[in-house]
Amino acid sequence: MISYPLPDAAIEAALNAVKYDADGLVPAIAQQHDSGEVLMMAWMNRDSIAETLRTGRVCYWSRSRQAFWRKGESSGQVQMLVEWRVDCDGDTLLLRVDQQGPACHTGRRSCFYRRAEAEGLIVTDPVLLSPEALYGSKNQSPSF
Repeated sequence: MISYPLPDAAIEAALNAVKYDADGLVPAIAQQHDSGEVLMMAWMNRDSIAETLRTGRVCYWSRSRQAFWRKGESSGQVQMLVEWRVDCDGDTLLLRVDQQGPACHTGRRSCFYRRAEAEGLIVTDPVLLSPEALYGSKNQSPSF
């Protein structure tokens, strides 16, 4: 198991391996480290990657708020980094994480809870915690 913080030289090497888009962002896929379950996709920038590798707590970049957001800061459903990977092209990240509770703002474990079938989109995963229970009121779901 990797322990955080990583040394500065390792963080710099990771940051330099990433190809950021025109907005300075890279997509990051969060996967539960022990089950392989794909939990969510979000965006990271250079600073949020560095923060994640320094602290071991996943930090994303909110495009709508133009600010950092850490999983669990409003819901308590914390996401801790187990392993950080970058793909062969450097343009997508895979974050193997230990997710506490739901990863999706809908209260489901994964954001990928709808499957296309002949009948249309089928909901595959139950709501574990209502958004109201996660965020305190009906109108406080986060915007990412």
